Amino acid sequence: MDLKGLFTAIVTPFKLDGSLDKDALNKLIDFQIANNVTGIVPCTVTGESATLSHNEHDWVIELTVKYVNNRTLVLASTGSNCTREALRLSRHAQKAGADGVLLVNPYLNTPSQKGLYLHFRTIAEEINIPCVLLNLKEQTNVNLDAATLLKLVKACPNIVGICEVGKNLDLATEFLSLKGPSISVLIGKDDQAIDFIQMGGNGLLSVAANIVPSKMTQMIQTAFNKDYKTAESIKAELSNLFKILRLKPDPVPVKTLLSHMKLCKESFRLPICGFDDRQFEDSIINIIKELKLEPIT
Repeated sequence: MDLKGLFTAIVTPFKLDGSLDKDALNKLIDFQIANNVTGIVPCTVTGESATLSHNEHDWVIELTVKYVNNRTLVLASTGSNCTREALRLSRHAQKAGADGVLLVNPYLNTPSQKGLYLHFRTIAEEINIPCVLLNLKEQTNVNLDAATLLKLVKACPNIVGICEVGKNLDLATEFLSLKGPSISVLIGKDDQAIDFIQMGGNGLLSVAANIVPSKMTQMIQTAFNKDYKTAESIKAELSNLFKILRLKPDPVPVKTLLSHMKLCKESFRLPICGFDDRQFEDSIINIIKELKLEPIT
């Protein structure tokens, strides 16, 4: 699996009654593929995985793989704070035909580096598809050390990459220092992508690509082509979008914008709910005007 490029952490659309919206998911997938993203990543935090039942999680991955139909890569997010559950989800994703799995650090139980090593190794050894680790300290309260990553890559040939999501690029830089033919490194924050690619990074796991996949694809490709002036101009154009998408909880801002574009409903599952904030509403209106976000038919 070639991990170089733009991967979209796609939202999970719900109907107004809270049930899963198959038609909207298909429409979201078509929108991404039409704009040439490298891959789609279902059931991340942006995909509200924490509010999905196990059966729903499986269904979203199955539907995504089936509807994508090899038109782009599907990297199924199958992480959990329980090794047994993450392994079950990963086995299911492999059976469903996913190109690979994305495995987030176990959350809440804050395992040691030994625990992280055993967790990821246990999963990787039981499946045959590529595994990409997601180092998301902000929301898991645990950090995968570079030394642990190196140990995992040596032990498990199907651990092929890591996505780093941090406040700065310090740890991403450390991961890049380990980079070789067997490992790819992605970044997980839209506004860090250009700097990271300049450093030798392989690409971006993006939230903004849900809204502006064409712009994000162009930004990433121009950075890879070393046309940093063009890439930075696109980043500047999208700066207000990046800012509002950082508001918590994710995916409230992105779904609010997608609802304007008629790609999904502005529907969430508790405890996630929409903002009751005039400043937020004004910012949404401004971004719609700035980026000329029209309904997608």
